Amino acid sequence: MKSYTIQEIAQLLDGELEGNTAQQIVGPEQLDQASEEQISFIGSTKYFKLWETSKACAAIVDEKFDIEPGEGRAFVKVKNADLAMATLLEQFAPPHPVFDQDIHPSASIHPTAVLGQACQVGAGVYIGKDVVLGKGVIVYPNVSIFDNTSIGDHTVIWSGTVIRERTKIGSHCIFHTNVSIGADGFGYRPAENGQGLVKIPQIGNVVIGHHVEIGANSCVDRAKFSSTIIGDGCKIDNLVQIAHNCIMGRSCIMAGHSGLAGSVTLGDGVIIGGSASIKDHTTIHSGAIVGAGSGVMNDVPAGKTVLGYPAKDSRDMLREWVAIRKMVKAGDKK
Repeated sequence: MKSYTIQEIAQLLDGELEGNTAQQIVGPEQLDQASEEQISFIGSTKYFKLWETSKACAAIVDEKFDIEPGEGRAFVKVKNADLAMATLLEQFAPPHPVFDQDIHPSASIHPTAVLGQACQVGAGVYIGKDVVLGKGVIVYPNVSIFDNTSIGDHTVIWSGTVIRERTKIGSHCIFHTNVSIGADGFGYRPAENGQGLVKIPQIGNVVIGHHVEIGANSCVDRAKFSSTIIGDGCKIDNLVQIAHNCIMGRSCIMAGHSGLAGSVTLGDGVIIGGSASIKDHTTIHSGAIVGAGSGVMNDVPAGKTVLGYPAKDSRDMLREWVAIRKMVKAGDKK
């Protein structure tokens, strides 16, 4: 089991040590569940009271907070407690599942596929014609990678993921369990004779940049033509839908249950809150934020925060909610 002294942790985080503890620290834990051998963190003043009753011997604390650790306990003061805790979690993270052999004998790999140095391929994996994997790609059991797909160095693909043909994926990406990349976009039109629906072929592909992470059970559909594009550094939560021909800029965030309809464009650094829905052919410009549960029907200017259904400027929406609340209270008094 890994353990560190508080002095070692302070040095690792480049933080200022306040107070002291002789306890060897065996891991991080939240304040209300920590033991005397664990360290926690305080990123908000609302957690001050929890520190008083916590058993944790130490905590990582934002340097702006005026709080004392107490006797026999210690704080590591840092500029950003959340980021410092992320660094510490990396130190205590358990290893990923181990492959007994680099290429499992049950994997089905087409003879034209090219696997880079130090790739690992688990049991039941299917790798199709002319697939190219870069160096150090890890493919966990029961993944399917179809023809003419290319995947960059050190990308990790977890079990159940399906990557359809002609997909292009960058390096250092992570796809969690049961991700779907490159399925047909959703396109139908009524038949001329009025009987049924005509499926519109989706002949494009998906292009994913570097350092992209996609959560479990999320879907990125192929384009009708051209490409659905996910920019470098985008982080996509579980159960997210990205429809055909969408374009996401760099370092966008999409929280769980959110969705982009067809041909939506996101600029760089856009944040989409949980369960938000974005109408087709809409552009959300760089730095904009869409609040959780919102429905975006029109373009959103750069840097703007929108809320509500339909979504509008957050300040206007909040004023409307306050006005409605006042009207309800006034009606209750009559």
